[in-house]
Amino acid sequence: MPKASKHTEKDSAAENLSSSANVESANANLSPALFALLEQHRTAIAADFRATFDVVNGKLDTIQAVVTGQGKRISDLESNAEDVGQRLANLEATCESLKKDNKQLKSKLSDLEGRSRRQNLRIVGLPESVEGPRPTVFFSQFLVEVFGAQTLPSPPELDRAHRSLVPKPGLNERPRAVIIRFHRFQTKDLVIREARKRGALEYRGHKILFYEDYTADVLQQRAEYKDVMGELYRSGFRPSLLFPAKLRITLPDGERRWLSSVQEATRFIKSTEKN
Repeated sequence: MPKASKHTEKDSAAENLSSSANVESANANLSPALFALLEQHRTAIAADFRATFDVVNGKLDTIQAVVTGQGKRISDLESNAEDVGQRLANLEATCESLKKDNKQLKSKLSDLEGRSRRQNLRIVGLPESVEGPRPTVFFSQFLVEVFGAQTLPSPPELDRAHRSLVPKPGLNERPRAVIIRFHRFQTKDLVIREARKRGALEYRGHKILFYEDYTADVLQQRAEYKDVMGELYRSGFRPSLLFPAKLRITLPDGERRWLSSVQEATRFIKSTEKN
């Protein structure tokens, strides 16, 4: 057996030597032109690979630059988002403060406007142009004629008198209200109390009504009490709406209660119904 193996190895080695010799013999038989062509193809393929790699490297550099730029932009956006969030929080806080201040200022403005009208009186029902060219003189005499010398011994002093500031109505339209300003608020209070006491008044055949000259806000607040005041009257109470919109109720025993809202007045009515 060992002898056979040695012979086999010698035979393989001999075959390899024979193959190498054949390759060398074949290469030797190739012409120089063929070698030049192979070298040319090898050089072209290498150049193509290098060009392709250069293009790929250029694209990778571009992608890397784009990714770097996008990352920076995202980082800037995140930073700006935090700044914007803080600015929005500050803006909301400022808006809340301004809303609170605006509410207080509106309340003060409404109060000032209401107080500036406390000496005013509004008259409804007088025909247009009845006052003539001197309205303060006319309405001073008009009040004495309506209420009599016992209530007003002398014509009251008026600071101003004019029609409401709306377009002049047509021939058959409702006349504008008259607004007069008393020089002394005591006289105005006397006139309004007397007008409420007498109820319906007339002037030369025309029914006239006297009202307080309230602001639009006060009128809206007072209008909310219309229904509850009707219920209180029907229940036998004596409600009075004080300035600007505070309800005072006089109970049958003479006791007085003050209600500051419509909801509070509604609860009071329900409580009396249960009793």
